[in-house]
Amino acid sequence: MRSTMQKVIIKTTKEKGRGLHTTEAIPDGSIIFEEDPLVSCQYSWNAAYGYLACDHCLHPLETAERNAQRLANDPSIVLPMPECCPVEATLGNQTKCDRCGIMYCSSECLDKAMQQYHATICLGLESNNEQHPMNLLVDFWKKMHYPPETCGIMLFVKIAGMILQSSNPDEIQRQLQDFVHESVNEDLRIFHKMLGEKFVQQIEQLYDLFADALNLQSNERLSWLSLSAFKRLIALVGTNGQGIGTSSIGDWVKNVSEQEIASPGKQLVNEFIDELYGKMDGAVGTFLNNEGSALYHTQSKINHSCAPNAEIVFPQSNHRLALRAIRDLAPEEEIFISYLDECNLQRSRHSRQKHLREYYLFECQCEKCEKQVADPDETSEDEDEDDDDAMEDSD
Repeated sequence: MRSTMQKVIIKTTKEKGRGLHTTEAIPDGSIIFEEDPLVSCQYSWNAAYGYLACDHCLHPLETAERNAQRLANDPSIVLPMPECCPVEATLGNQTKCDRCGIMYCSSECLDKAMQQYHATICLGLESNNEQHPMNLLVDFWKKMHYPPETCGIMLFVKIAGMILQSSNPDEIQRQLQDFVHESVNEDLRIFHKMLGEKFVQQIEQLYDLFADALNLQSNERLSWLSLSAFKRLIALVGTNGQGIGTSSIGDWVKNVSEQEIASPGKQLVNEFIDELYGKMDGAVGTFLNNEGSALYHTQSKINHSCAPNAEIVFPQSNHRLALRAIRDLAPEEEIFISYLDECNLQRSRHSRQKHLREYYLFECQCEKCEKQVADPDETSEDEDEDDDDAMEDSD
């Protein structure tokens, strides 16, 4: 048993392994704790498509108006109430690395990145050289890992940079080891699932490019990072990585919605927002956010339930995570989140179990699953066909 924060404690049981439990009563809607990640990174394709985010904390770097213009492919869009965009007030704080030009939301984020990993992995004047080993690595990864992504190769590069720059590299490796739950064989199952079977055979090429980009052979601190260790590292991120989504247009909409606007102005604003989302949906579909992933020590200890009592949110529109109660929690109650997105969470018990077995290697025995144990074994494909049939019948 190990205390972490005032409101929660990590406990280990034979049935579930590690889990997070409350130490006091927590009301519905309360923030249970906040946490910065060990490391975070924007997805490679997300960056390639022009989603501008701080390279350290993923905070949006473009205003809501510019964000909307780009996503809707309409430069004539003008947003009312620009003061509701939080990025507007921080434009003057944005800065960049003098050597490579990578952008940060503030000098504070630039300093943190430099101190933790960027000083080692910065490409300097070679950042635009397509043949630089680091750029070849990113390009190869993108060809292996098409969107929607679950990870970015630069996350592993940043981890290596942290080990190279740390005054105590063994501590970084210990922190990584703290995420590990599965055996080596289970790790390899996740590794295969993350990349997709058609790309698994290319892992040696990916590893060779990774080794070249970081000069593994000449870096004594990274000598442990063999091909098998690299596979386990990918699996570790696959099972523990937390997705992050930030959006300046999303923040603007939220802030506008909270404004007290008299009718008919309120209705006009709502109609404008609906029309705006329609334009963006027609241009980019559901890909509206700056997206990435991160590793969090405490969050990674939270177990799954298909009927969760807490949820992950990012109230500061950056990589700082907050865990929020979605009902009243009693003292010593275990905290659960859903590892499934909202769409998969609404699927049948059979579909949920199938996804959790394949991507997280466990059989869910939550209250919801136990109540539905006698339900028919309907797969997601069956459900999709039923939805299509229902739509045809309604036509």
